[in-house]
Amino acid sequence: MFTGIVEELGRVGSFETSESGAKLRILCHDVMSDVTIGASIAVNGVCLTAVTLNADGFGADLAPETLDRSNLGELTVGDPVNLERPVTLATRLSGHIVQGHVDGTGVIEAIVDRDEDNREVYVRVPDALDPYLVYKGSIAIDGISLTIASVTDRLVKIAIIPHTWAATNLATRAVGSRVNVECDVLAKHVAKLLGKLTI
Repeated sequence: MFTGIVEELGRVGSFETSESGAKLRILCHDVMSDVTIGASIAVNGVCLTAVTLNADGFGADLAPETLDRSNLGELTVGDPVNLERPVTLATRLSGHIVQGHVDGTGVIEAIVDRDEDNREVYVRVPDALDPYLVYKGSIAIDGISLTIASVTDRLVKIAIIPHTWAATNLATRAVGSRVNVECDVLAKHVAKLLGKLTI
């Protein structure tokens, strides 16, 4: 389990595809301090297992399901990626409960500059995700815990403060970029109980 509070902005060291999926190598430093083989690390909000470790980063295998459901298959060498280690029982939950199980991808439709370096980002989400998104509810975009400022006809507006813009890969995104979306797990459980789960 994660919180959606990005710990480090890593870089793609290598990305190799095969018939059985892909092998991804991430260059990073901070998240390596206590990582062991088999540990989980969220990469752009996708929970991956570290299968190789080096002084300058880690490697992970990507299954076809991961490539189909997320934007990780679009990564190229040098791309910045949001990284987060799982929470511990002693960690403050500064964001919200993020599983690292991406529900789908959305597309950035607009980025609007506001006063004092604040921004609004508008993301169009798939039909299937719309029932789980509410005003002032939580959403994870590329693994970043964010609050929904508004949602109308599958267009989600998110207010981005300067710190989030500087500390994540959002600053490298543009209109048309595909981003990973994970809805609040609590919303999905409520929908399941009411018999309305669509994803």
